[in-house]
Amino acid sequence: MTAIAASYHDRVNVLQGTMPQDASPFDRPEWYALLAQRKMPLVAMASDGQNTAALALTRAKGRIEPLNHWYSFTWRQLAPVGEDGDRLLGAIAHGLRAQTHRVTLSPVPDEDGSASRLERAFRDAGWIVHREQCDFNHVLPVNDRSFAEYWASRPGRMRTTLKRKAKKVEVELLTRFDETAWGAYEEIYAQSWKPAEETPEILRKFAREEGDAGRIRLAIARHEGRPIAAQFWTVENGVAYIHKLAHLEETRNLSAGTTLSAALFEHVIDIDNVGLVDFGTGNDSYKADWMEKVRPRFLIDCLDPRQPRSWAPLAKRFLTRLAQRPSES
Repeated sequence: MTAIAASYHDRVNVLQGTMPQDASPFDRPEWYALLAQRKMPLVAMASDGQNTAALALTRAKGRIEPLNHWYSFTWRQLAPVGEDGDRLLGAIAHGLRAQTHRVTLSPVPDEDGSASRLERAFRDAGWIVHREQCDFNHVLPVNDRSFAEYWASRPGRMRTTLKRKAKKVEVELLTRFDETAWGAYEEIYAQSWKPAEETPEILRKFAREEGDAGRIRLAIARHEGRPIAAQFWTVENGVAYIHKLAHLEETRNLSAGTTLSAALFEHVIDIDNVGLVDFGTGNDSYKADWMEKVRPRFLIDCLDPRQPRSWAPLAKRFLTRLAQRPSES
């Protein structure tokens, strides 16, 4: 069997060439480069001379965690599919025992097998692994429908709202980054009901990079010339990602958000011809009006029983499971 070499890096440029074929915005080295401006990376890699696998990580809270951000829809391994990739992931999981007593990974998808692969890799490497659902992901499989066919299947109140309110706002939909439009988005977001952005500069840089690559879909709704709602989407590998949306609460009666969403859905379905629309994480009730499927996101918590620092959290995990068992009558 070919020897596997493991290595650790504090720069994300080593991730070049590791991006999967079905890459999302959160798999690219450029995304990790943005995050590395605020967090020290720990990129764990393994190579057999032909294939390379990597986990983009960082140290936090006394453990190792993913190098990610709350903007991230997902975090997953960067590894070839199949047995070769699994062996490389196993080598990474084994080597991380010399780096920490605990590795906690989230939010990991499993529709592509990522959560199962990572759980298996760490378990086989001697970690005690706990996996649980930590979030929800609402998506729309387009299934070759036109926007008209999709819209006809939406709740009647949504279709009535759009018919009554669409003419009250003007929609600008951009497929490039525009400073004026992005400034309008930031102003609307700042005045919306949503909490203040912790790192708006990361999102701005990300949006600019997506615009340069032709992937951005940025829409602004105006009423009597005033920006009142905004949405930021991207399109990549046949998937439309809904990153951010906001509206002014004082203009809620105009339903500008519904009008913007409908315009963007129409664009990505009929013009971009995407096969899937991804509404990110969160289980907000309104997402069910637009989406048709819910996928789980997982937390994978790995503790090394050989290390004394693991014993207290392992005991706590055991007691929690014991308390959750149904009592015998």
